Amino acid sequence: MTSRVGPKGQVVIPKVLRDRLAIHPGDEVVFDFDGTSLRVEKVERRETLRGALAGLALTERLEAEHRRELEREDERTR
Repeated sequence: MTSRVGPKGQVVIPKVLRDRLAIHPGDEVVFDFDGTSLRVEKVERRETLRGALAGLALTERLEAEHRRELEREDERTR
């Protein structure tokens, strides 16, 4: 697919690609240049981070790590 650059440097992202990336009017995109190519990616924004780490069992892992540290310290002091 090709597109022509307009006088203000604007390029239309073809509808097929906008649909595949779920890009809609008002969405943000980020540009990345690797020296020979230009990459366009949709910016995924969250309204809030609440719940973003849910299901990762981080509390349980932290508690287990803390128990292991206490056990090691207890063994050293014996």
